[in-house]
Amino acid sequence: MEMTTIQLEIPVAMKPYISTEPKEELVQRALLLHPYIKNLTISHGRAAEILGISKWELIELYADEGIPYIDMPWSEVEKDVETYDRLKAKKVAHA
Repeated sequence: MEMTTIQLEIPVAMKPYISTEPKEELVQRALLLHPYIKNLTISHGRAAEILGISKWELIELYADEGIPYIDMPWSEVEKDVETYDRLKAKKVAHA
């Protein structure tokens, strides 16, 4: 993967939390990309591609950090389940 270097200006107190360990660097880079996934600028797949990992690795990385892959209100999840149950019942009735 082709890399570039950028300089970031951060508060001095933040320096101890910036890691040079490969696994922690990956998490930090992924967290920098997350706002762009959330606002739909890029997809999970594109972010994973940028990071040089698979989409599923990225999803697991975010899950480990407490960031869900599916981000929707519980009321929408309940509606989806109701729709699924209704369609399943309809299919069984016609079988």
